[in-house]
Amino acid sequence: MLRCYIEEINSQMEGFTMLISDDPSQGKYNQQIDISGYPQIILREGTVKRFRSGSWNGIQFSGAPQVKPNSVFTLYFVSNEEEIYVAYELMNKSILYRTVLSTDGFMKGILWSDEENGWKDFAKAPVDDCDVYAKCGAYASCNINNYPACTCLDGFKQKSTDTNIYSGCVRKTSLSCNGDGFLKYSGLKLPDTDRSWFNRSSSLENCRVLCLKNCSCTAFAALDVSKGPTGCLLWFNDLTDIRDLTDVDEDIYIRMAGSEVEAIEGKKSLKSNIRKRNTIIISCVLSIGISILCLTFIVYRHWKTQQKGRKKKSNQERDANAIKKHEEEDLELPMFELSTISSATNNFSTDNKLGEGGFGSVYKGILDDGREIAVKRLSMNSRQGLQEFKNEVMHIAKLQHRNLVRLLGYCLQAGERLLIYEFMPNKSLDFFIFDETKSMLLDWTRRLHIINGIARGLLYLHQDSRHRIVHRDLKAGNVLLDSEMNPKISDFGLARSFGGNEIEANTEHVVGTYGYLPPEYIIDGAYSTKSDVFSFGVLILEIASGKRSRGFCHQDNLLAHALEKVRGA
Repeated sequence: MLRCYIEEINSQMEGFTMLISDDPSQGKYNQQIDISGYPQIILREGTVKRFRSGSWNGIQFSGAPQVKPNSVFTLYFVSNEEEIYVAYELMNKSILYRTVLSTDGFMKGILWSDEENGWKDFAKAPVDDCDVYAKCGAYASCNINNYPACTCLDGFKQKSTDTNIYSGCVRKTSLSCNGDGFLKYSGLKLPDTDRSWFNRSSSLENCRVLCLKNCSCTAFAALDVSKGPTGCLLWFNDLTDIRDLTDVDEDIYIRMAGSEVEAIEGKKSLKSNIRKRNTIIISCVLSIGISILCLTFIVYRHWKTQQKGRKKKSNQERDANAIKKHEEEDLELPMFELSTISSATNNFSTDNKLGEGGFGSVYKGILDDGREIAVKRLSMNSRQGLQEFKNEVMHIAKLQHRNLVRLLGYCLQAGERLLIYEFMPNKSLDFFIFDETKSMLLDWTRRLHIINGIARGLLYLHQDSRHRIVHRDLKAGNVLLDSEMNPKISDFGLARSFGGNEIEANTEHVVGTYGYLPPEYIIDGAYSTKSDVFSFGVLILEIASGKRSRGFCHQDNLLAHALEKVRGA
């Protein structure tokens, strides 16, 4: 396990410091674990606190939600009688990751990028002005989305003698010790713990009793929320360095005068009653409206059922004719029963859904013999009709090549149009190349392997298959990857074949994905094998750059950017 230790060894070691690149002397920033109360990571400029990570809650540091559980590393915080340290373990050993303290006072986690041939930020703290230590003073919370950013907590008011909104807040009602209570606050960065006390085995209720018995105790919270609230953390000073954080799921209970607790909870109860009354009124109005709508719906449904029955009968006759024609064409492709596919996909359960597009949805299934399959289910209102369905079956049925997805069979029953493919566990190419984290799994050797595989598949379609086939929709989303990351061209619904010496055709209906289509096809409707070559060129640029062909930087598309680079070379 790769560990990043941050330890306070003795009073003469001020934590880690970052040296200025051209100056070998000690820098002004240092980072350390402060153990004066419950341990927390502190960033200092000299001796002045500049940023505080917040206390460890069993999952993450409460004041640094950007360093949350992620796909790059697992973070650990160990604190016991013998040692205190922070450690992380990389999820993927091939990724290069390190933490640094920059000369301008930022704690950074950085990843090595092969594409940019350099280090790039993965996480950084402090993030904004609300991360500045004690930005709003005591008993005030900072919200970067508000103006001004600082507001007093409920039960507190701005210091009357000071108009500075950053000077902190004071209690509206003083504590009396014996008649005090607690008010619950959620979604906050827990206050500075430099003057706190903690117990790992105490319950939250016992924590409340301990705080109530001590007149100096100002707040309490659970120490660990990873497996429910456990442990006890007590504060004995003014609560400072608080900010609103939606990504932190933990509570703090702040001590208040009993009268103040009753007043605040009374206001909340009044608001709740008003909401309930409004809900009842709205519910009555909606009930009447829904009753009218239901009656209208029943009449409409009866008419629709009659229409659907006639349409279903027509579809079944059409499907029967299509099946008969397919059998006459001798495609040597098995036709699956609808019941078989429905069972394999758990009745097309949403848990089995792999993706969705304009044609319909794709589901993962497991046949009775244990084979994994991908089922392409065309929706009734799909732009890919029966003709395109038959077109895809006819073109791919007899194609046998390691870089073309294998069609196992089809189904035309009860109005359903299903294509059954071999299952590709690594999904499509765009799932990797357009994702910053997943793209790191594709080094240059593997990317070249994918490009070569696509080229071999195209060469087969254009020259070596029985009919010369033009795919007409070659793009990253239509290149699937098997378990060994071998590319396979898929989706032949828009494909066209040429017979004899025919090499080019025209159409008035331009189909495909813009950004991949050549100009002569878009303008004149002329397509040929060159159209696929053009799309292949765009795909190579996307694989190499990791950028989409459309909306690239400030150019119209990726091609324009590449052309500009060539002209400037």
